[in-house]
Amino acid sequence: MKVLIVGGAARLGPHVIRALEGEHTLRVTDIVPVETQHEFQQVDIASPAEVHGAAEGIDAIVNCSVEREGRRRAAFDVNSRGCYNMMRAAVSHGISRVINTGPHFTIQGNTYTTFDYEINPDVPPHPSTNPYALSKGVGQEICKVFTENHDVHVLTYLFYEFRDHNNPTLRGDHPFAISWRDAAEAIRLGLEVDLATLPSRCEAFNIHADLPHQRFSNEKNKRLLGFTPQDRLEAMWQRR
Repeated sequence: MKVLIVGGAARLGPHVIRALEGEHTLRVTDIVPVETQHEFQQVDIASPAEVHGAAEGIDAIVNCSVEREGRRRAAFDVNSRGCYNMMRAAVSHGISRVINTGPHFTIQGNTYTTFDYEINPDVPPHPSTNPYALSKGVGQEICKVFTENHDVHVLTYLFYEFRDHNNPTLRGDHPFAISWRDAAEAIRLGLEVDLATLPSRCEAFNIHADLPHQRFSNEKNKRLLGFTPQDRLEAMWQRR
């Protein structure tokens, strides 16, 4: 499969490249140069023409691009308009599989996390209210609308905190954490899953380790993607 990775220089991008490069042909893009052995194109995701050109001849798109800072225009250019450009390109080129990424509060904002437990990714979207969350929430809604009107599937992967599985000094107790390698493995599995087995053309997944907090649920990943995290990140929550 020929896979377009958007945001190859983003935090998750290099880990995804490493997980996919043995099985897929990769085209890596970012707004900044990326040192890679794979085909690279310098692309601004806010540019419809550049995204359309990058998607030519592609079988699947993985969107790792992100704008986390509080700059409203940049946030909406990358996180919202970028999704629109990506989905237009997917439809134009007949690409049936897109993996989009974002923080869990794209869907599960403070109105959920303040009160609830075992929060699953299929709850009605209630993003948090900062520019990052709102712009990602708009991007997710754009993806959903495209799936309702075109023959394209979007798997939305929700993340929050990433950890290095090799770091023995992990501390903290965030209930939505995962190792970098597990996050990338989930994306690899998302490229392999039979799209006909998914309940709809737009599905969201909580991508986090099996943590004891039970604030969120990752059961759907195991059931639909066959994804069970290998790293439990015990050092985050076990006293030594």
